[in-house]
Amino acid sequence: MLNKVMIIGRLGADPELRYSQNGMPMTTLNVATDESYTGKDGTRQERTEWHRVVVFQRQAENCSNYLHKGSLVYVEGSLQTRKWQDQQGQDRYTTEIRAQRVQFLDRKGEGRPAGQEGDWNSAPRGQSQGAKQPAHGRRQGFDQRDDDDLGPAFPSEAGMNSGNNGPNLDEVPF
Repeated sequence: MLNKVMIIGRLGADPELRYSQNGMPMTTLNVATDESYTGKDGTRQERTEWHRVVVFQRQAENCSNYLHKGSLVYVEGSLQTRKWQDQQGQDRYTTEIRAQRVQFLDRKGEGRPAGQEGDWNSAPRGQSQGAKQPAHGRRQGFDQRDDDDLGPAFPSEAGMNSGNNGPNLDEVPF
């Protein structure tokens, strides 16, 4: 059996950090993925899918400290459905991605809200610039090399519309 999810997307809101009753940190991320395709009538269509991601332990704290609305992330994990009851006693179900790995993909200075300065070495949210940073000078949890080019996260960011000379996504073999 296999239950594996891998997505690359942008956060639609700032991460939400909570602590369980036993003190375990948990962060919830709302991640948007984007898909472009040609509709039956020949027009270019775009669809956004939203994913609820739950991150635990130290990785949850890192996500809360370093990510923000608009951040580009790679998430690897598994699907999990939880059952709960609403205030009226009705059974409700939530399907989410339980993250085993979250990789921060923004380059220095990218993906920051307007007016926010700094780079990977800037202090995490809630800490002063004098706060101790990782010895390797990078954001914790970030193992992407600076010179790697992963390209745009979404086809729409690459300008891959049918009118230009970019690749036709309908002809991709997978």
